[in-house]
Order: sequence, then C-alpha cells, then structure tokens
Amino acid sequence: MVSSSDTSSGLSSPTPPRAARYELITLGDELLLGLTANSHLTFIGAALGRRGVILGRNVTITDEADAIAAQFRESWARSDVIITTGGLGPTCDDRTREVIAGVLGQELVFEESIREAIEARFARMGRKMTENNLKQAYRFSRGEVLPNANGTAPGLWVEQDGKVLVMLPGPPNELHPMFTEQVLPKLAALGLVAAKEAYVQVRTAGIGESALEMRLQPLLAPFGDALSIAFCAHQGQVDMRLSSPSGALDEAALDELAQKCAGALGDDFLCFGHDSLAKVCADLLRAGEHTLAVAETATGGLLANSFTDIAGASKFFAGGCVCYSNESKMQLLDVPEDILMQHGAVSAENAVAMAAGVAERLGADYGLAVTGFAGPCGGTKENPVGTIFLALYTPEGVWSRRLSQSGPRSSVKQRAVNGALDWLRRELVRAKRGGTRAPFGGGDTATRHAPGG
Repeated sequence: MVSSSDTSSGLSSPTPPRAARYELITLGDELLLGLTANSHLTFIGAALGRRGVILGRNVTITDEADAIAAQFRESWARSDVIITTGGLGPTCDDRTREVIAGVLGQELVFEESIREAIEARFARMGRKMTENNLKQAYRFSRGEVLPNANGTAPGLWVEQDGKVLVMLPGPPNELHPMFTEQVLPKLAALGLVAAKEAYVQVRTAGIGESALEMRLQPLLAPFGDALSIAFCAHQGQVDMRLSSPSGALDEAALDELAQKCAGALGDDFLCFGHDSLAKVCADLLRAGEHTLAVAETATGGLLANSFTDIAGASKFFAGGCVCYSNESKMQLLDVPEDILMQHGAVSAENAVAMAAGVAERLGADYGLAVTGFAGPCGGTKENPVGTIFLALYTPEGVWSRRLSQSGPRSSVKQRAVNGALDWLRRELVRAKRGGTRAPFGGGDTATRHAPGG
C-alpha cells in the first residue's frame, strides 16, 4: 500500500554544487490512516528547498517489512540521497532499521554508547528502561550514528554505492533538530546542498499575490531570465523568493534587489526570511519596551498561543483571556452588560471593550481583541458567518476594524489571528517611526472609539 506524490517540477531554485536526486520515504500506518499528518514532508521539503534542493518524490508506506524492502530498493536504485522517517523505535512494528540493513547487505552491530544514552535518558525521567529499548542500540556496521538529544532512537547515516541514506525517528520534536543541526551540515559538507539559503525571501502581509506581483513588476522585469521569481501565498501573507539559477546575479545583487522591493512595499513588507507575524510583532514590542495583552472569543486562544510559541515571551506578553460567554467577558474584562445587550458579543463595541479591558486588567501598553462568527453556524443578516471584529487598544486610543472572512472554521480563525497580528505590527511600526496612522493594507480603515466604547 503506497501513497506517492511526485514533485519533479515546481519551485525554481539554483542547482546545488552537486546535482542529486532526493527521495523521502515516510513510514507509518498512522500516516496512511490519516491519524497523523505527514508533517515530515512539509518540514524536510522546506528545509531542503531553502538549500536549493527540490525533493524528487515523497512516498508514504506501511510498516510492513515487505513494503519497506520493496520501496527502499526502488528508491535506492533511482536516487542519490534517500531520507526515511519512522520505524526506528523499540516496538515490534518498528522494522525500518532491520529491513534496510538486509537490503544493503550490512550487518547491524550493537553500540554500547547508544545503550548508555538510552539508560541515561530513562534515569533522568525517573523510569526503568525496558528490555525492548535495546533494539534501538544497533547501528549499521558501515555507518554513523546521529545522536538524538530528545528521544531514545538515534538516527543513522550510511554512505554506500555513491549514495547517502539518512534514517530519522518519527516524532517531529526529535526529527527537526536532528535534521537542522546534523543532517544539513553533513549534506553541505558533501556538496549535496548549498551551504546556506539558495534564495532571498521577501515576506509580505496584507497584500494579495497578484497585487504583489504587479506592484513589484517594474523592479523585477528588467532582469529577465537572469532572475527566478516564485510566490507562495499563505493565509493573509505572501512570500516572494528571488534566486538566480544561472548564477548571473550573485548574492549581493539579489540582496540589493530584495531591499528595493521592501522599500517599494512600504508597510506591506513584513521581513526578510521566515519570521512569523507574531515574531515580528514580538521584536517590535521588545524594541519599544512595550507590553501586550490579548482577549479572544472566536479564535479560542490561537492569538495568545502565537506569542507563547516565542521564546522569552514573558518579556513583552502580559497574558490573554479567552472569554466565550458574556458572563466571562463581564467578569474578567469588565465589559459593560449594556454593550453586550445593545450591540451583541460580535460587534465593534464589544471588541473595543474587550481590548481596553484586558489591557487595563493586565497592565499592558497594548490590548488586542478578536470576536466574531467563525462558523459554520451562527451569524446574522448584518454579520454573517465569517464576520470578525478586531480592536486595538494603544497608548493613543482604541480602534476597531471589521473583517469578512470565508472558508472553513479553522481557516476563518487563522485568518482572524493573522489580521489582528498584522494590524498590531503596522501600528507598532507607525509608532516607532512617529508617523501618522496609515490605512490598513488594501486601503482598509479603522474606526476610532472614545474611551469606554
């Protein structure tokens, strides 16, 4: 049973120093049953793409030995670098190591240092190691061990027949740092990926993909085929990647062009690279020595979570309240009952009261609030499903904005969070430069409210 997606064409990127075909084999019945999302493809594909490599194919297979052996033989025959994820653990359905060793004709040898690392990890957790964990202490006789600081199953590295095999454990919290800190440097040392990012990324917010291309066309068009341009749209964000596969434009030229694009974009420019909206806001809050508090209904804590995902958030994030019921809004945020009775919970007036209330209750400089109908039920004729009201409390006053979002509940919630973060970002940028309040992206405007709503 095999699920395959071929990605032989797509994102333009420069050829790495040594052209190589990469394949990713993701193992696990839970992936094919839809019990676990295949986040490994997203993470590894993006990490390689940043280094100028496009995965030739990702294949997802079961944990059965015959399926593993058949797929590995096929991938080994047609590829230069094979990456596998999963199947390295201690249980009976973890067969990847043993099956692939048999296909490659390599012996598995017991590695005492791995056993010691596993025992030490169990000791730190105050637990006794069971005998089956010793299964993870075997390595290829002609291979290397990739230490796993966050789990018991180490990764494995094999160079054979002019090819490279990378075997990684399945849990993302173990796989991600191993791939970033160990695998990529080893691949770069062999000339199989670029030593650093192979393109310059301009990240934007509040401007659509087509509008972004049209605005920057006068800057990009003169470079012709020397410049490769790729756009990637997210929910409320668009990334533009600039590269020069032919090498006609060097790193300095690409950086200079990216700087010009950022200047032309004005407040629609978010950052260079991969920082999130929340990270950009966090940096601005820290730089200005400001604090933020948030209040949410429809987004159910997503807004607060976007900040607590950032290390050191306590330096700028005072806290947040998820107030779904009217009673909680009144008790926790001091929202006046007459506002809720007269205007309803999904209204600009309530959003303003929430933003001011959470900022005052938690002693923050800025308060950000979200309320709305995320769907699929709810809504009114005046405010149908997808209606979101945002409010921003600042040292200069309090404002509200109305958004109209479409899509499933999860999409509406994420777009509401991104809209709130982008508004906060623009306000912090404006305050930093001491300029006048500009319209939100696309010419949209905010409504100022008097204190108390």
